[in-house]
Amino acid sequence: MAVDEPPAEDDRDPEHTPETPGTESVQQTETAPAARRVDWSRLVDYGVLPGLALVLALAAGLLKGLDSSARDAADTRVESVQVARDAATAMLSYQPDTVDQDLGAAGDRLTGGFRDSFARFTRDVIIPRAKQQRVSAKAQVSAAGSVSATADRAVVVLFVDQIVTVGEAAPTKTPSRYRVTLDQVGGRWLISAFDPI
Repeated sequence: MAVDEPPAEDDRDPEHTPETPGTESVQQTETAPAARRVDWSRLVDYGVLPGLALVLALAAGLLKGLDSSARDAADTRVESVQVARDAATAMLSYQPDTVDQDLGAAGDRLTGGFRDSFARFTRDVIIPRAKQQRVSAKAQVSAAGSVSATADRAVVVLFVDQIVTVGEAAPTKTPSRYRVTLDQVGGRWLISAFDPI
């Protein structure tokens, strides 16, 4: 009698292999691709934290730039107001014996067409009158404020009291307001317009 031997392991047809309990799940596990598990700690360490650090660094740089430009604008306002005060005092103050030097020095604080018109007006009107009639003037800025200021231009409003004495007469005090425009020329603030308001 012939005994049927079970087929060799290699000769078995995988589709017709008799299943034993638990075999089916083993075969499915072996053939199905393994699902990737997300490692959240690595994602946070290498993705989120560096991105957050970059955003914070950019925000800090932006805020520093804004703060720096705000400080620069504030410095420009303060500086331009002081220059306008000093220049107005120089332009509106003179003595009959030194009027040429007084107003000549004031002209060094001016620029552009305004400098030329100031030089003509002082040469043709103020200097001759001051010498002939013994006119002296003293200006004092009582208040000043910045209207606008950029890196190369500023506008300032001045409230000026000018005391004028003609010969032996009693002094007269005249309050005035001026809108002063200053331009940055060669690293200096110079007056380019001086308009009464």
